[in-house]
Amino acid sequence: MNVLFLTLSSMESVSERGIYTDLVRELAYRGVHMYVVTPREKRKNLPTELVREDYIYLLKVKTGNITKTNVIEKGLSTLSIERQYLQAIQEHFGNIEFDLVMYSTPPITFEKVVRYFKEHHQSKTYLLLKDIFPQNAVDIELMQKGGLMWRYFRNKEKKLYELSDHIGCMSPANVDYIARYNKIDKEKLEIFPNCIDPINRIVRKTKHSHLLEKYQIPQHSTLFIYGGNLGKPQGINFLLEVVAQFDAGHLLIVGSGTEYEKVRSTLQMLNNKHVTLLPYLPKEEYDQLLQIADVGLIFLDNRFTIPNFPSRLLSYMEYSLPILAATDRQTDLKDVLIESNSGFWCESGDLESFMIYTARLAMNKRLREEMGDNGRMYLEQHYDVRKAADILLKHLLAGVR
Repeated sequence: MNVLFLTLSSMESVSERGIYTDLVRELAYRGVHMYVVTPREKRKNLPTELVREDYIYLLKVKTGNITKTNVIEKGLSTLSIERQYLQAIQEHFGNIEFDLVMYSTPPITFEKVVRYFKEHHQSKTYLLLKDIFPQNAVDIELMQKGGLMWRYFRNKEKKLYELSDHIGCMSPANVDYIARYNKIDKEKLEIFPNCIDPINRIVRKTKHSHLLEKYQIPQHSTLFIYGGNLGKPQGINFLLEVVAQFDAGHLLIVGSGTEYEKVRSTLQMLNNKHVTLLPYLPKEEYDQLLQIADVGLIFLDNRFTIPNFPSRLLSYMEYSLPILAATDRQTDLKDVLIESNSGFWCESGDLESFMIYTARLAMNKRLREEMGDNGRMYLEQHYDVRKAADILLKHLLAGVR
């Protein structure tokens, strides 16, 4: 069986850890030939390249810059990807018949590539819905509903949904949202959660880490960590309110994005010794920080009307960290935290509740350990990559040639 996977997630090697690389490896382990197409951005100054690792063929396509750049360049680069991907696939995989074409959002602009293989190969098509665009951009006022750009991307979104034989949504709230606002046969919708191949459980010991010294983090303070994008979707203004008052332990912010400079300059002005900001780190080093952290933080803008479901939840659960999330009310992330008893939730903007929860977690080590263990158990039961592979194989085997 041959599966073509289109993604905007950058992969230099399939041995990397993440929701997509873990899934690709699991499917290959089960005997599926995986053909992965991933971007290699212009700033790397490297050509298109095909790499093979056992059952996995990784095609790194030279594209424009789509991350860490301005809106105009990102937009133009994203619009060019359909053509660039299709040309590269035809050149390198031209003699391959694909049983399934799998693709993730963002972006929603894979429609022409997906249509080509659906019509010429009669491939089954599966959308991994990780992003509901353009509504998410409307929610945080990056796009005007009804405007020219909105109509263009909304049309693309509808066509992509129509082309997809199955749409895997991250959570029940996502299934309900897509069914409510689109004319879609609900039979094609199903829950396809973010999943990983969990590492072995970490035995937490006394924090004697060179990383604490390297980044001047007090050894005996409760370490709260936020790792990920620092952009408008995260509701940065609320994060900065937290930063201004934080004194419950030590807050470590690790990431990059369009609002990084705003965070850096505000921290410099506030001069809060309880907070440290680090730019993007290699995953290996970031994972080492998770091993010595005590609490994982999640932030989302409270204006969202779509039910986001941040994948960083998995990394916190993987390292048995209790979670404190400040988000919009639409996400069912809060329901997961309640069901699993793995953390606390408050609405983004509710500074009083957030600070109460930070104090409670900082003072109660036993509570942190219990919630962290609960989260790890929930991860193993619900977000193991083998469950995701089972879902895809069910569809693959239903149409074996």
